[in-house]
Amino acid sequence: MAYHYLDYEQLHAFCSAAFRSYGFDEVNSREITDILLAADLNGIESHGVQRMVRYDYEIASGMVDMRSEPKIVSETPISAVIDACNGMGQVVGRMAMKLAIEKAKTCGCGFVTVRRSNHYGIAGYYTEMAAAEDLMGLCMTNTEAIMVPTYGRQPMIGTNPIALAMPADPVPFSFDCATTVVPRGKFEVFTKRGDPVPVGWGVDENGQDSTDAPRILQNIIAKAGGGILPLGGSSELMGSHKGYGLGVICELFCGILAGGMTAERIYKTEDGGSGICHSFIAIDYGIFGDKSEIRKSFSEYLQKLRDSDKAEGCERIYTHGEKEVDMRRLRREKGVPVNDKTLEELRAIEKKLGEYAVPFPQEI
Repeated sequence: MAYHYLDYEQLHAFCSAAFRSYGFDEVNSREITDILLAADLNGIESHGVQRMVRYDYEIASGMVDMRSEPKIVSETPISAVIDACNGMGQVVGRMAMKLAIEKAKTCGCGFVTVRRSNHYGIAGYYTEMAAAEDLMGLCMTNTEAIMVPTYGRQPMIGTNPIALAMPADPVPFSFDCATTVVPRGKFEVFTKRGDPVPVGWGVDENGQDSTDAPRILQNIIAKAGGGILPLGGSSELMGSHKGYGLGVICELFCGILAGGMTAERIYKTEDGGSGICHSFIAIDYGIFGDKSEIRKSFSEYLQKLRDSDKAEGCERIYTHGEKEVDMRRLRREKGVPVNDKTLEELRAIEKKLGEYAVPFPQEI
């Protein structure tokens, strides 16, 4: 499958126009697009512009309520619970992390949970919002049931990413990963390519290893059994129970503490929404001591990791966030790679833009 490298600014304008055509105002359209394309800039194809077709469907079907206004349903000086009212995940996500940041600046810590939301993009976007304010940021979200428990064959847990960002020099530490071996979007990308997925990514309806991406995706959609494996694969020998446990922790921080839904109930709501839940945490690490000294100490430790002895044949050790900084610079210059299938989906969306139509992104 061929890839086409599209100009970032033009792609941003196109996606923003699409969200305006759906009914979002200019500010929300731009911010949703910022988060969407942050994934592509970071090299995370699974969560980038290839998700436009998903958003197009969820908005058209009414799963996402564009006119909803998130509401704070309970609050303390350091915490809050927000009902997203089936709104767009990126809109409530920015609202929630901003609130967590405000609380952290006032009280040292802010912890905000969200219920009745929708897909919100990459978790790392929100933690980097906190890091940009010289705070530590943590963020998690649950998803529909995709992960099978260790030794199971029924999906009971989401891909449930956990992200953490911490200010450091010369680049912030930014960790963001699913608690499954890979997120669902990887299976979508491999399906578009027509390629088999590696052994150890997923299992079929009988709980047996499978490399058939379309079959695994269809089983997830049809609730027919099988799904994606936890970090560590299919057995305790390689640590499957650890990924499984991390996924459950995410369900606790999101669905349970938000008073919302856990993975096995998502997309089975009575009101037609998805029921996805999130959590956002901001910490003023100055509550532990002098901030400049803590940042200096952490920066020095990260540099020691980079400078440590390399394995034979390897030239560089990265710390989390470094590759993304390099990738952002490259893709703004060289363009965002979009595969044939995703390009076709964008062309279909182009036909719906009407008065909001903008020139289709050019290839670089």
